[in-house]
Amino acid sequence: MALVELIMPKMGESIMEATVLTWLKQEGDTIEQDESVLEVATDKVDTEVPSTHAGVLKEILAKDGDVVEVGKPIAIIATDGDEASTSAAPAAKEDKPAQSKAEPVAAESHSSNGAVKLAEPVSGRFYSPLVKNIAKEEGISMTELESVPGSGKEGRVTKNDILSYVKTRGSEPTPQAQQQPQAQPSAETTTTRPPQKVNVSVSAGDEIIEMDRMRRMIADRMVDSKRISPHVTSFVEADVTNIVFWRNRKKNEFKQREGDNLTFTPIFIEAVTKAIKDYPMINVQVDGDRIIKKRDINIGMAVALPSGNLIVPVIRNADQYNITGLAKKVNDLARRARENKLTPDELSGGTFTISNVGSFGNVMGTPIIMQPQVGILALGAIVKKPAVIETPHGDAIAIRHKMFLSHSYDHRVVDGSLGGMVVRRV
Repeated sequence: MALVELIMPKMGESIMEATVLTWLKQEGDTIEQDESVLEVATDKVDTEVPSTHAGVLKEILAKDGDVVEVGKPIAIIATDGDEASTSAAPAAKEDKPAQSKAEPVAAESHSSNGAVKLAEPVSGRFYSPLVKNIAKEEGISMTELESVPGSGKEGRVTKNDILSYVKTRGSEPTPQAQQQPQAQPSAETTTTRPPQKVNVSVSAGDEIIEMDRMRRMIADRMVDSKRISPHVTSFVEADVTNIVFWRNRKKNEFKQREGDNLTFTPIFIEAVTKAIKDYPMINVQVDGDRIIKKRDINIGMAVALPSGNLIVPVIRNADQYNITGLAKKVNDLARRARENKLTPDELSGGTFTISNVGSFGNVMGTPIIMQPQVGILALGAIVKKPAVIETPHGDAIAIRHKMFLSHSYDHRVVDGSLGGMVVRRV
């Protein structure tokens, strides 16, 4: 038997680590090649990791809850192999006990230097192992770390953020001296920290439901977005009668020819991409005092999952697709989103987002911006209404198909004129 390492696979360009959620196989179980052996979570999506080899799961190296860097071993698999590989694997494995013995010593040295053992973040905010290690070495408690502003994706604290904070903090009292004010924070300090937990009374008969990981992540991101971006929403009512008639004529033919449904979503996405080309300053992101004008038009589309949670897959370079291509892309992403088969790369890189609240019968909504984007468009339900129309013989009242478009935008960089013109152009 040969021993091979199962490593944490690369799951996207921006994904450097993942958290082990649960092992689907246990030590001693027989596994097939490409069979799922564990579930992992990134800051974008939960996914299953398949085995790279067939054999027996000899040893699990990463336990549930461990954060593992991409490329690091997470298990040992015993497979059929030649003697050379067999002799090499145990040698590598023999080195592991020495490493594991050295790690606690390092941890003890940190604690002996007065470093603070970090608790779990109350806000659910994600911190990379590197940021946590720097915080430990500098004696920064979790309460203090929660107040550090983050410049990374979704407001995450980066290495530069924590180092910059440490440098500024160096001119302030030492960690030991700072621990006393933390017990009785001043009004100025509390305004920069995440809101504390609100006490909720629970009565007999009330049902308590724990948030799952995705719901906690959504909640954290929504709060961050409202904190980061001053939201303004503009509304227009659009007459989509001609679109409705055109789709009704084409949908059966499209289904027979392409094998896919022709919904309204790809039609509206095409309109959005054309409007973005006319008003490219809505396709921007904010980086401190800089405005990053994005070259690509990557449209995120909110998808409701069977669990009730929401996920936003991204159509990259959406302006380069025709209606057929958009329809196939929309259907594929929506289907795989509901089956939990999206990759992390398919959930990142969006530059503008749409949310079809009309699919739930809502006529309009005020959507929250997906950071670091600056705009999101809600599509309301299509409703038949009596409306005044202009004809060659004068004004007349007719039954028309109408819908509301709600455009929420970041007022730091998008003023009412631009935000209103974009939704009007759509």
